[in-house]
Amino acid sequence: MSKRFLCGGGLVLVGLLAMCAETLVAAPPGWPSWRGPRGDGHSTETNLPTRWSNDSIKWSVALPGQGQSSPTIWGKRIFLTTALEKGKRRVVLCVDRETHKIVWQHTAFTGPALPTHNMNGYASASCVTDGEFVYAFFGEGGGIHCYRVDGSPAWQKPIGVFDNRWGSASCPVLVGNSVIQLVDSDKEAYIAAFDRKTGRPLWKTDRDNFRGWSTPVLIRAGGHDELVVNGHAAVCAYDPATGKELWRVKNPSGRGTPTVTPAGGLLFSTNGTRPFLTAIRPGGSGDVTGSHVAWQVKRQGRDIPSPIVVGEHVLVVGLRGGILGCYDTKTGKQHWLERLGTNFSASPVAWSGLAFFLNEAGETFVVKPGPKPQVVAKNRIKAPAEATFRASITPLEGQLYFRSTNRLYCVGSAAAGP
Repeated sequence: MSKRFLCGGGLVLVGLLAMCAETLVAAPPGWPSWRGPRGDGHSTETNLPTRWSNDSIKWSVALPGQGQSSPTIWGKRIFLTTALEKGKRRVVLCVDRETHKIVWQHTAFTGPALPTHNMNGYASASCVTDGEFVYAFFGEGGGIHCYRVDGSPAWQKPIGVFDNRWGSASCPVLVGNSVIQLVDSDKEAYIAAFDRKTGRPLWKTDRDNFRGWSTPVLIRAGGHDELVVNGHAAVCAYDPATGKELWRVKNPSGRGTPTVTPAGGLLFSTNGTRPFLTAIRPGGSGDVTGSHVAWQVKRQGRDIPSPIVVGEHVLVVGLRGGILGCYDTKTGKQHWLERLGTNFSASPVAWSGLAFFLNEAGETFVVKPGPKPQVVAKNRIKAPAEATFRASITPLEGQLYFRSTNRLYCVGSAAAGP
């Protein structure tokens, strides 16, 4: 059920965190959101490193507390979240790319730390920015927080009931004049839009009640815009102007944690402890499970990392054991499986025709998609034994930004790429 609040005028879509399922939407500068400006994990830069080592670290800075949010960047500002005092204090902070120093940090919430999964923590959702404001989400920890990029507070909105015993991780997204937040929990689940400058509620749409951690993705299909969200019960699309549910495809085995990846006119979705990879044709109305599933295959490994599409190949890595699968985007045919080993929580990124998979130990596997597995490089950042890398890599202007639980790294090239 969609509840409309004072949603005035037309919605001017600027393409933040947007990937069009038919044509590419113009992207803003920098890397303003999780999975990049188009929401697909791709960078179009040609000068990014493909090989690196500890000698490639240009600088690093210690971060207070612990967190797993990925770096988001606009200009020389890097935005992150972290949690201190065992989750009782949640903080938004800004690091200067030129001085490598924390230029501001603000406590967004202080209060009791409710139970969370030991792999999640209390600062997992990445910030999103439009160059004027930066937005952060902490689940039960105070809801949505908006700051101006100079660090001055703008507004804050509580989210009410958030019953998710494994914590929160859904990132806010920007669409035109609104910031949209997914709030999936066991007792009250919904997706809602707020005026990005004032925090005024615009609309709220109830969802199937169950915990979730996915992030919405904006696409364009059939001449109109759709906001697509993975979830426990289904992959759903919403009208970003009104919140109306447009269509849904039933989830074959629940736990829709990863974010949907749009590419080549299809949406690629993974899920569950009995994992599937599903290709969906966007558009339609109502339950389109029977008509809009292009193909669906069982795969190896469990959820958390989102898929990445490179050319005509979609790649998915499993959480435990790092089982990497490569599938044909048009047919779902499995080309190969390769065990990378160890654990993978970060979602992959891609540039220069290569896919980059970062494991929790700080090692990145560089994969060239094709009919046979080709791991063309293994790049490692040496970090203290207690460091864990669950944030995704942020590529920008010839440099890569890595975030461990308590440190931010900037990496450049070590040698020519493969």
